[in-house]
Amino acid sequence: MSRRKKRENRNIQPDPVYNNVMVSILTNHIMERGKKNTARSIVNGAFDIIKEKTKKDPIEIFNTAMQNAAPLLEIKPKRIGGATYQVPTEVRGERKVTLAMRWIINAARSKKGKPMKEKLAEELMLAAKNEGAAIKKREDVHRMAEANRAFAHFAW
Repeated sequence: MSRRKKRENRNIQPDPVYNNVMVSILTNHIMERGKKNTARSIVNGAFDIIKEKTKKDPIEIFNTAMQNAAPLLEIKPKRIGGATYQVPTEVRGERKVTLAMRWIINAARSKKGKPMKEKLAEELMLAAKNEGAAIKKREDVHRMAEANRAFAHFAW
């Protein structure tokens, strides 16, 4: 019994260049202050760099990176009798994608001294190889969930 009403799922149009919904979602996540064309040029530029460096399909690399960066478990605080426990919970499908994307973009943004498209391409290639800051973030989240496994019986 949730107090909140269910979030209405938006129908997102596929990306015009790659005809892929996930690429479109990535563009929306990168976009700041409604500048969609800027976000698109960053994503397309990053994919061009990936294609150039790996000689593989950038969509393939992107999908692999997303799968590698997606967490299986996360911790949510639950308050029980005055104490707050960090309860490990399984991550649902859409949230996995959102978290993976957020971590990859944040990792790319935190790098310095390069254009965003280069940083994003680098981070996606690293994540596809199971390396990089986004993967480290996922490992940290899994480690926290593992450390708090004793509270798993509080899961709702």
